[in-house]
Amino acid sequence: MTEELILANATLIFPDETRTGSLRVVGEHIEAIDSGATVPAGAVDCEGDFVCPGLIELHTDNLERHIQPRPKVDWPHAAAIIAHDAELAGTGITTVFDAMRVGSIPSGKARYGKYARNLATELLELRAADALKISHFLHLRAEVCSQTLVDELREFGEEDRVGIVSIMDHTPGQRQFRDITKLEAYMKGKHAMSDDDFLQHVAQLKGLRDQYGDLHEVETVKQAAKYGAVLASHDDTTAEQVAVSAGHGIRLAEFPTTVVAARACHEYGIQVMMGAPNLIRGGSHSGNVAAQELAELDLLDIVSSDYVPSALLLSAVKLGEIWGDMARGIKTATLAPAQAAGLSDRGALRIGARADLLRFRMRAGVPALRAVWSRGQHVA
Repeated sequence: MTEELILANATLIFPDETRTGSLRVVGEHIEAIDSGATVPAGAVDCEGDFVCPGLIELHTDNLERHIQPRPKVDWPHAAAIIAHDAELAGTGITTVFDAMRVGSIPSGKARYGKYARNLATELLELRAADALKISHFLHLRAEVCSQTLVDELREFGEEDRVGIVSIMDHTPGQRQFRDITKLEAYMKGKHAMSDDDFLQHVAQLKGLRDQYGDLHEVETVKQAAKYGAVLASHDDTTAEQVAVSAGHGIRLAEFPTTVVAARACHEYGIQVMMGAPNLIRGGSHSGNVAAQELAELDLLDIVSSDYVPSALLLSAVKLGEIWGDMARGIKTATLAPAQAAGLSDRGALRIGARADLLRFRMRAGVPALRAVWSRGQHVA
């Protein structure tokens, strides 16, 4: 028998408004939505709690954190994937684009190896076995300052659920780390680099950008089209960089670092995504533009949890407070990312949509999750 779930007497959050009502789920989809505080027999009385679509995460480093919980400590991939999946479900995220780096450097001070193809295979096998609670897609982070990017990109195909490919250029002295002292502090703190190590690291990355950068950008654009994936830019800083992104056909900008870049993105019709930790902490840890400043300038469209999964719901609620509009705030973590990623079956409360849902109430000024459903199944 097909399971039925009715959530009644809830504050339903639609893309443009909130209103008291109920919704009925049959199987994996929303079958009916009604207004009013009536609680039918057999329904869950939500007692006025907010009910909104499940959150959609386009860029998270969380899976990488699970497979390598500390520098040089590797964790079994299947266990890491299942733990990551459960953690996201527990924070209200029901769709995730798992970020995986492609492009490696086999030698030198900036040395790191490849891992994405094997990790993706294990993740997709777990998904096929119905071992995961939420919906997973791949987000390939294409590192242009690398040696093996072309070969690693060609290991993926249309069958791999590659939803996003982002062009990552971490050349020291520009984009995220245009203030090279910020990069120096980060690398010395995380990797215990000496002064000489850091200088060699910078020289190596700049050399790789000079040797491979343009070729890698062209190949990344080409492969993203073959996958049928959305192409994203990363850390655009200048209007000129945004113009290049637009020329590539990019329609999603991850974490632009200046107001100038964010404004240029909107002029080109590119959606601006900012990190939730930036918003919650009140600024960027790299010294770049504050997410709240972009929100107040109406230049912020989407939020990403980045490296703190629980930050996604909190940031969407905070944006609702900044704008005085809860529906608009929640939209930045639901419908806006769904549209940016080309997902038409989720992201809004509507009849026929996937029953990816969460219920929360406010406690001490922060959202407290009460329940999460993925495809109509209670997962947290």
